[in-house]
Amino acid sequence: MNFGPVIPVLRFFDEAKMREFYLEFLGFEVTFEFRFEPDTPLYLGVQRGNCLLHLSEHHGDGTPGSNVRIMTDALDSYHAELTAKRYKYNRPGIELQPWGLREVTVQDPFGTRLTFFAPKDS
Repeated sequence: MNFGPVIPVLRFFDEAKMREFYLEFLGFEVTFEFRFEPDTPLYLGVQRGNCLLHLSEHHGDGTPGSNVRIMTDALDSYHAELTAKRYKYNRPGIELQPWGLREVTVQDPFGTRLTFFAPKDS
């Protein structure tokens, strides 16, 4: 039995802030955009490497305040990339957790936390 990847749906309330955070700061790329018609809520997919996220303005999609965990094999270089951007609203550090993981946590403008993590040996 195979299962595909989990793709979280995250809620946003401001398209410009969403694009600034997910595209410019985190470095994701848009894979698709959908609206039922002009001036209706936006639903889009973003991707970086094998990580897929869906972002939605639709009422009932996603829950602000959620926490999404994303494994990476390049935590140090991603952390360096993020801090080099000097994003006004978020300058994350690397934390060594007692359970043996190294983590970089950022919070999007809508309250969702994204934790990028790797084993402490990587």
